[in-house]
This record gives sequence, structure tokens and C-alpha cells, in this order.
Amino acid sequence: IFTIAQIFTNTRVHFVTTTPDSKREIKMRKLDSTKVRPLKSEQLLHIEDHDFALRPGFGGSPIPVGIDVQVESIDSISEVDMDFTMTLYLRHYWKDERLSFRSNKNKSMTFDGRLIKKIWVPDVFFVHSKRSFIHDTTVENIMLRVYPDGNVLFSLRITVSAMCFMDFSRFPLDTQNCSLELESYAYNEDDLMLYWKHGNKSLSTDEHISLSQFFIEEFSASSGLAFYSSTGWYNRLFINFALRRHIFFFVLQSYFPAMLMVMLSWVSFWIDRRAVPARVSLGITTVLTMSTIMTGVSASMPQVSYIKAVDVYLWISFLFVFLSVIEYAAVNYLTTIEERKQLKKRGKASGMYSMDAVQAMAFDGCYHDTDVDMDLSPYPDPCEENETRASQTNISNEDTPRLKRKRSLKGNVGRIILQNNHVIDTYSRIIFPSVYIVFNFFYWGLYM
Repeated sequence: IFTIAQIFTNTRVHFVTTTPDSKREIKMRKLDSTKVRPLKSEQLLHIEDHDFALRPGFGGSPIPVGIDVQVESIDSISEVDMDFTMTLYLRHYWKDERLSFRSNKNKSMTFDGRLIKKIWVPDVFFVHSKRSFIHDTTVENIMLRVYPDGNVLFSLRITVSAMCFMDFSRFPLDTQNCSLELESYAYNEDDLMLYWKHGNKSLSTDEHISLSQFFIEEFSASSGLAFYSSTGWYNRLFINFALRRHIFFFVLQSYFPAMLMVMLSWVSFWIDRRAVPARVSLGITTVLTMSTIMTGVSASMPQVSYIKAVDVYLWISFLFVFLSVIEYAAVNYLTTIEERKQLKKRGKASGMYSMDAVQAMAFDGCYHDTDVDMDLSPYPDPCEENETRASQTNISNEDTPRLKRKRSLKGNVGRIILQNNHVIDTYSRIIFPSVYIVFNFFYWGLYM
């Protein structure tokens, strides 16, 4: 009887353990295990067995992370914003023994970006970057390759825009040195050691990289340390490249038009000093054109506080054009003073001329020059036709000599212009071109 009671009791106890509440717990446990069931790849890499929030070898020596970069293209370089945009393949190499697995054929496993969020990866960022993104067409351009011994290759395709501290003191005859800098954001040198995987060969470029305004002279890789007062020393890697600007575009757009304007202003020295409208309009036109050229160059450049090489050339050219206008002002002023003195002398001697050339022009509309108008015998004055027409005597007899004098005037226009040029014009024809040529030799020899 005792044995039967004991069996009944045990059976009863077993029945109690299988109540509806316990069945519900077993069912919930099964549902939960279905939700968090790891993938086959995660089971193989033992991801659930480790805390990947910590770096490999946490608490020990710093983990070495090798870097290599392949530059796909340099998309743009902006002088106004002082930045450049580059597309590159960034690859990381490190060893995480927690990811090691058994493989009979010793083959690696390759994954896409979905596994990145579940394991530890280096937190490398671009120093002085303005904007950057990982390409995501058609999926995120991320590749993760894990080897049986725990070595990891992590590759990204990135476009980054970063600052480039440019010096425009020799613009447009300048060479700019820019660099893209890589550094760990959270781990200093005590936790993570960044280095170039293959030394100088870690940086490779596409052979077809070309820019519209620059020659790419060289690419080089270097490394260093960066110190932050709050967090300490960090390893930093540099991608350095030198850019030399194409000069031909600026020769066509800035230098050559400026040269033409300066030479055009010299035409004023060969025009008769009495042709006031011609010389003044030519001078003002060249000055305004030079101002337009200078404004166009400045509009496409950053507002720097120092003088650029192109500013030196344009301002000196503007000075030459401006001085050609001032030169004619001096010629006109000195000519007026000289004529007044001669008119006064001749007026006192003959008593015939009591007004100067300006007053005479106000009356009859013709300019009276002392060398031509006062000497009536060799050349005729067109204003005398009014007097001869008023006299109406011997008109037919005077027609033939007047025509002869007109022909002789046309034949001697060149000699008249030379005789009526001021001595300042004569010297300006030699001094202005000579000084401008010397300036060009000095300028191009200094900046080239």
C-alpha cells in the first residue's frame, strides 16, 4: 500500500508540473528562440559568444589596423570654397581572433554590409572633411572578408569632400599641395595603431585621372601623430597630392586681353594732339575694358587679403593704360600754354591777332594751330573759304590754286602730324613699350 501511495504521489507531482502555466512558459520559450535564432554565418563565426562592442584584445596592447587606398577619381577642386572632392576605395586590415573558424580548405568567407553592424570595425574618419558618403547603388558598396585565422578585410567605396588650405599668392602660376587625412575617432594610440599596409605602395591611383585646370604631379602616402588636449595622441595617415595649374586658360582669358589693351592705349601717342575726341575716347575705352577684366578675374576667386600674381600683372597693366590718358592730359595742357605764349608774341608784333586759339574756335568752329593756321602761305585754312566766298572776286581764277593746295595737304598729312606732335608724345612712343617689355620679362621670370 505504501508503494502504491508513493507512486501515486509521484505521479501527482508530475501532473502538477505540467499545468497550463508551465505549458505557456515552454511555448513562449520556443517562440523567443525562433526570433533570435542566429544565421548560419553568425553561428560559424561565433558572433553570439562574444561581445563585439569591445575591440579585439581589449585591455592589452593596441590593435594594429593596416590601411590601403585606391583613388578612383578627383571629381572637383574649388578655389572659392578651398576644398576638393575625391572618390576612393578605403580598405582596412586587422585580426580578430573571435571571428576565427574552422575551414577544411582554408578559404575565406565574404559578406556584405549587413554583418558590419554585428561585429567590431575600426572607426576611421576623415579629418577636415566637409561631407562624405558611402555609395549605395544598387546596394551599399561595403565588403567584409573573414579568413579562418581571424584576419579581416573591410572595404568601402567612399566619396569625400575635404578642405585644402590653398595659397593663391602665385595664382594662376601656382602649385597647390592638398592632403586627405585619416584617423580613428575614439581609439587613441594606446588602443589602436593605424599604419599603411604596404608602405608607400599602399596608395594607388587610376591611370586615367585628369583635371581640367590642373596637372597631377604626384601622389604620396605619409603618417604622423595628432594630439588632442582632452583625449591624447592619435595615429594619423596622410594622402598627399600636388596639383600644378594649367596656365594656358588664364593666358587667353586674362593676360592676353590685358596686353592688347595696353598696346591699344599706345595708339594714342600716334594720333595728332589736336584730335581731342579721338585720344580721350580711346583712353577712356581702354581704362574701362581693363576694369572689366580685373572685375571678372576677382569674381571667380576667393576674397583673400593678400595680393595674387595675377593682381600684380593686371594692376600694372591698368597703370600703363591710365598713364597713357594722363600723358595726353599733360600734352594738351602744355600745348595750350605754348600756343597762348606764341599768340601773345605775334599779337604784339603785328597787332592782328588779339584772341587765342580757343576763342577763335568758339567763333568759327575751326581749331587754329600756331604752326599751321598762322602760317598762311604753305597750306590753306578751310575756314578761309567763308571769307573768299564773301568777297566773290576772281572765283574762277582762285579754284585752280586751291585744288593744288588741297592735293599738297593730302600728300603731306604724315609730315603735318609729326610736326604737330608734342615732344612728350615722341618720348612716350619709346618709353612706354620699353618699360612694359622689361616688366613682362621680370614678371614671367619671377613667377614661372
